[in-house]
Amino acid sequence: MIQALISGGASVEDTLELWASSLRDVKGRVRPLFTQARVAASAGDFLDTLLGNEPRKTGWMRTEAAGDPGPWRQQALLGRGRWDADVLRDVVRNYVVEHLAGDDAVLVIDETGFLKQGRTSCGVGRQYTGSAGKITNCQIGVFAAYVSYKGHAFIDRALYLPKAWTSDPARMEAAHVPDTIAFATKPTLASAMIDRAVAAGVPFSWVAADSVYGVGEVEKTLRRAGRGYVLGVNSNYWFGSWSTAPLIAGEAKDIAQDLPAEAWQRLSAGLGTKGERLYDWAYCPLADLDAEEFDAPTPGLWTRGLLIRRGIADGECAYFTTWSPHGTSIDTLVRVEGTRWRIEEGFETAKNELGLDHNETRSWHGWHRHVSLVMLAYAMMAAVRYRANAITPKKTKRRTDKNSSDGPSRKSGASP
Repeated sequence: MIQALISGGASVEDTLELWASSLRDVKGRVRPLFTQARVAASAGDFLDTLLGNEPRKTGWMRTEAAGDPGPWRQQALLGRGRWDADVLRDVVRNYVVEHLAGDDAVLVIDETGFLKQGRTSCGVGRQYTGSAGKITNCQIGVFAAYVSYKGHAFIDRALYLPKAWTSDPARMEAAHVPDTIAFATKPTLASAMIDRAVAAGVPFSWVAADSVYGVGEVEKTLRRAGRGYVLGVNSNYWFGSWSTAPLIAGEAKDIAQDLPAEAWQRLSAGLGTKGERLYDWAYCPLADLDAEEFDAPTPGLWTRGLLIRRGIADGECAYFTTWSPHGTSIDTLVRVEGTRWRIEEGFETAKNELGLDHNETRSWHGWHRHVSLVMLAYAMMAAVRYRANAITPKKTKRRTDKNSSDGPSRKSGASP
């Protein structure tokens, strides 16, 4: 995992030093969460294991890697121990801001599924998850990732509880769900994450999300907070303009179909694993509104618009409702939309390398504790990557021929 972090200037030795010092740092930051030294030690061992080379991070794998005689210490850390996972969440968020904060950062909201068997794991049920691409028995976690030019990492999370759970008090009690928790839609969970980020002073200018979060509550939260957004919507979502020429009205797919050829331009949504992610894009400003109408903290005009992305090969379109300071370019909106894939990359890395989906606990607290510890490991890894790749490579002496000062060297046997 160490070598995978390096794509720029740092040597392996430099990166190892950064890794060791960063791991000591994060362990020191979480130490105050635990009243008992042995629980703090177990948390440190847990982080060591998450960041280790073991392909799976199951309870027994973590136990063996930590050298424990049995799994009860790991189980106590995630279950019976008395510590607040939300405090750890805030530690992670502050750590990410300290190391990865950047101008024009984007908060990306998305969800991922955790496949489960049975019906006792908190929040489990038959529901759709993009992780499997179907309706299956799983838990759903909603996450917020912070994305800047320095890197990306998760800063918030919430376990979604279907109504089959929140309407069953006995089931909620058995999973140790706090009495204060009631049913909340995924957009409601996302809005709460945005509010927490704003209240904590997290520096971000934009939010990007898919169509699950594209209309209603999230939009209102962001307008009140004075943050721009690029949020996915369905093809049949209705858009209407005023004070534009010509006027625009209709479903997103029909508006896209009626646009002239000159309305489209080819732009990159950012670098992907196979190079620039090129699409054809069109942007339709719909209305300019004064921020005072929404009690936003920043005065001035904001523009509501429709952004359309069209695949070059298949012509398939995706649609986004946008909210941005007046005069924002289509290039900026495309850049913001292009950050959404970073959270997918984060889910893949966290599951494949850090054991995000190797959570064997069944309680509310167990899920949030496990996920928060994985988030901390991911944040540390992202910070180390940025710092390692920012190191200027050490200069090496250029090798020269010992006779170079006397002019060009002569081949053996050549005449003078």
